Amino acid sequence: MSELLRRSTMQPATDMYGNTRSGLPMPSTAKKASSSAMRMSLAGPAARTPYLPPGAGSGSNTGHSGYRSQNVNPLLQSTSKPNYGRTPLTNSSRRGSVWTGGATLAPPSGSQTFKDPRPLRERSYQSKMKQEIYSWLQTTEFDISMQTLSNITGKDFRAMFQHLVAIVDPGYPFDSRLRFEDEFQPALKALRYPFSAQIDNKWLAAPGSMHSWPTLLAALHWLVEMGKTRLNYLESEDDPTLQIVDRIPEEFSDPIHHQALAFEYFSEAYVAFFHGADIFHEQDKALETSYAKKNERVVGDLKEKKALLAQRAKELDELRASKAPLEKLQKIQACILDDRAKFDDVLHRLESRKRQLTESVVREKAELAARSQNFDQLKAEHEKLTEVVKVQNLTPEEVIRMNTDHETLARNLEDLKYKISEARKTVMSLEVITTNRGAAAEEALDLYGNLLSTVGLFPPLPPPFDNIDLRLELNTATANPQQLLLGSDIRKVIKPTLSSVAEIKRTERADIESERIKVDNELDQLTLECENVDEEVREIEKKVMSLNEQADDLRDAAQQESMVSNAEATRLERELAHARTAALSSGMGVKSRLQALQFDYREQIAKVSRLKDETIRAIAKNSNEIGLFKEEVSAQLRRLRDFVEEGN
Repeated sequence: MSELLRRSTMQPATDMYGNTRSGLPMPSTAKKASSSAMRMSLAGPAARTPYLPPGAGSGSNTGHSGYRSQNVNPLLQSTSKPNYGRTPLTNSSRRGSVWTGGATLAPPSGSQTFKDPRPLRERSYQSKMKQEIYSWLQTTEFDISMQTLSNITGKDFRAMFQHLVAIVDPGYPFDSRLRFEDEFQPALKALRYPFSAQIDNKWLAAPGSMHSWPTLLAALHWLVEMGKTRLNYLESEDDPTLQIVDRIPEEFSDPIHHQALAFEYFSEAYVAFFHGADIFHEQDKALETSYAKKNERVVGDLKEKKALLAQRAKELDELRASKAPLEKLQKIQACILDDRAKFDDVLHRLESRKRQLTESVVREKAELAARSQNFDQLKAEHEKLTEVVKVQNLTPEEVIRMNTDHETLARNLEDLKYKISEARKTVMSLEVITTNRGAAAEEALDLYGNLLSTVGLFPPLPPPFDNIDLRLELNTATANPQQLLLGSDIRKVIKPTLSSVAEIKRTERADIESERIKVDNELDQLTLECENVDEEVREIEKKVMSLNEQADDLRDAAQQESMVSNAEATRLERELAHARTAALSSGMGVKSRLQALQFDYREQIAKVSRLKDETIRAIAKNSNEIGLFKEEVSAQLRRLRDFVEEGN
């Protein structure tokens, strides 16, 4: 915010295309829509320095109002804002362009000439150029006749030339005090006329002569074409370089659109600055709104992409956290294979039951056919006996006796039928009970088979039970009770085998438990040893720290003594120098004192050397002890690691 609060002058916008655009001269103003207010560009007119006529840079001409400096702030010329220093040059409602007019391109060298490819000597081409020049001058409200173009004078040519140059570049500084010959060539060179070197200034004295008029007419025609090009550019409302803010799309990427928004912001802020504002909230809000609209779709797309990224990241984390799909599929495959084996076993039992039931149905059908045949035989015999009775002549007593016997037999038959029905009911109830018990037995056998599969006792069994099959199968269709249960004998084979397996498993479990207890005990011992080693390491570290402190104390003491010795030596040197000086002045009487001082000096030097040697030896000793300690700790740690690895 401190940078926003600072008042500063505004600099013209730089041309980012200065190195890539052609040298085609373009106007310094641009036409804005008639329905909106007009303003000048921040960059002002074409950002180039025009070729000034000779003497234009002298002190007498610096204050001329026709010259425009490149450093002039064009905001002072705005037509849509309050008139702060407004000095309009023309009555045009167009504003300045931010294009710098190829300011970075150097003008063509005067030594390089180009041949004009136009047929300037042809009468038809000259007539065409005259007609186009005349039409353009009439369009731009310049009063001239065709006769004047046919018999041109120097004054008319100058007025026509200055008018056309003013259309192409309204800010070009013509000086009425200079001769036209001194302004003609610089103006053409400033506008980048490619054939200016072919024109001689002497022709301007009589521009309508036969040898000069075609070339000068071609120069006027080129200015007309440049003016038309400039007008077409200014009227092309879709050109982004016009910097019309209202025509900037909501989504844009052209740098010129950014420059247009920057220009609008700077101009509005500059006006607010003139009104005394230091903080430009409205301008900031408008600029932020423009860029918010520009980034709205991108931000929304970014949010969607972030949400999708978060979702995909969550799915990725879930996939990484979950088990591999291959493991899951392998488990499913194992379950399917196990279910298939069980299904095959059940299917085998059901097929066996089906065969048994089919055989039972066949037997029942054969028995039913035999009984039906017996019944037919008995019925035929009964009819035969009835005929015999009718033919025989029996007495009433015999008839009564026979009827009595018949009734007795009928009652006995009814009793037998009742007993048969009761027996059938009993058989049916027994069959239901047998079926239920058979189903219960099959369920028990299925549970038994599942338990065998769970504990891994399906054949083949591990030795010494590899020749034993523990599976059982129920055969409810057999008539022999001994064959109801197919498989090994339960009492003699299966039960002892299961008991042996259970005993083996219990023994193995006891062994594993004993091994676990042993391993736990070893781990406890290793943990205790590690704690002891850690305690020893801490004690050794304490010793090392104390040794380091002692070494530091010794080093400090040695340094202090060395400093004291150095100070004493310095003092003795000063005294020695003083003594020498005194000896020179007093004579040989001080030689003895000098020798004593020299002796003291040598003793101090020896003492300093001795202290240095002792300090070096103490440091070397401590360093050696530290190295030995590190080697001992490393050896202890290696032995501990080897012991742990051997234990594992």
